[in-house]
Amino acid sequence: MEYIQYIVIIIILLIIAIAITKSKKKSFKVEANKLVEYLGGRTNILEYEFNQSRFVVTLSDISLVNKEGIQKLGAKGIVEIENQLKIILGDDARQLKRYIDTLK
Repeated sequence: MEYIQYIVIIIILLIIAIAITKSKKKSFKVEANKLVEYLGGRTNILEYEFNQSRFVVTLSDISLVNKEGIQKLGAKGIVEIENQLKIILGDDARQLKRYIDTLK
């Protein structure tokens, strides 16, 4: 259960970073829920990590992902390899990682 909470926190922080870079005035809660939905729901997310400019998410069922929706949230690109998505965020990924590291 604690693992799921960390995933939700990471997803919410990702939404914050995207919102800051796009300077949109959308509801944070709505954006966080959208990203979780676009990734196939909370139970579909198995692991996550940051790799330079990418947010890497391992999923149980890749077919549940809405890639177009994720790109509309501000992703610069999405690479799919087996059951993993690499969401390309550019410099935003590094900023997000630094912020998450301070929370630990």
